[in-house]
Amino acid sequence: MNELINKAELTSGLAEILAPRLSVIFCGLNPALSAQRDGHNFSNRSNRFWRVLHLAGFTPRLLRAEEELEMLQYGLGLTSAVSRPTKSASELKKSDYIAAAPVLEDKIRKLAPANLAFLGKAAYAAISLRTDVDWGKQPKAFAGTSIWVLPNPSGLNRAFDLVKLTEHYREVKFEIDRDKHLAT
Repeated sequence: MNELINKAELTSGLAEILAPRLSVIFCGLNPALSAQRDGHNFSNRSNRFWRVLHLAGFTPRLLRAEEELEMLQYGLGLTSAVSRPTKSASELKKSDYIAAAPVLEDKIRKLAPANLAFLGKAAYAAISLRTDVDWGKQPKAFAGTSIWVLPNPSGLNRAFDLVKLTEHYREVKFEIDRDKHLAT
């Protein structure tokens, strides 16, 4: 498994959890300062990423941030649209996402995941130059990959409780499972 890990570090010092041909790569907006401090993605206790992954059926047990590399065992990956850590993603501008887009596009083309799930609308809206982004599967691919836009699991996102977050993430899981079933 370790030979598949993309050893490249983000400028924030957080490892990207990547390998070729994953079922889905989750794309956060950018790392939180707390994650940079802790050295693990989604390490803030108020962030619901790990809980939602488990509740939506992506992982058989609740992973801790320190176990982030185990995502690869389940065909899951993790990257960020912008590598610069901030206290809140609201500190990023549309220009930050647009400037980071070529790096993300190149990465996704090389790794060829089945799905790329943006965690929040901001990055995908900026990159796609769209203002009318809805939650769920998007009509156009990015870098040859199916795109999803999911609510951000940050504890700062009060618009979605745990149940609603999980419902959105389950849509992706359902499609992945359906596609696997159709391929057999």
